Amino acid sequence: MNESIVTQVLDTIRQAPNQYFKLVIIVAPSGGGKTKVLQDVSKEIKTSLINVNLELSRLMLDFTPQQRMLQLPRLLNEIVTKFNSDVVLLDNIELLFDVSLKLNPLALLKKISRNRPVISSWNGTVEDNHLKYARQGHLEYGSYDLDDIIVINLAPAAAGEGG
Repeated sequence: MNESIVTQVLDTIRQAPNQYFKLVIIVAPSGGGKTKVLQDVSKEIKTSLINVNLELSRLMLDFTPQQRMLQLPRLLNEIVTKFNSDVVLLDNIELLFDVSLKLNPLALLKKISRNRPVISSWNGTVEDNHLKYARQGHLEYGSYDLDDIIVINLAPAAAGEGG
């Protein structure tokens, strides 16, 4: 199964230049195989897989909470630019959902996907044309409209919500 998903991701990368947002989201609950797919894609196209939590945490260590909220979009763009790749592969994006940052993670991912294809993991589910993060009632719960992005769902919606 993993090989067919990797092929699907590679096909979407080839189609990405025709899209306004060149964003592909790989969705599954935690432990659902997203990282393995991204690692295989990384090997196939010979580019780095960026651990967003790790890279952002390093850059934000000395910032106040207010500075983190204001600087995170710029820092994420800086990270993506630093890796200098035609295709950006993002994994471990949970920090983007920290409620203290007051961000819309999907809007941020869309913004950085304007100039190059971005393939990102997403802990959650797809339900009723919405991308879900965390369980309803959880502090970080979010439901995001799927317009203008490509979603590769590794788990059926009935499998429950992740996060």
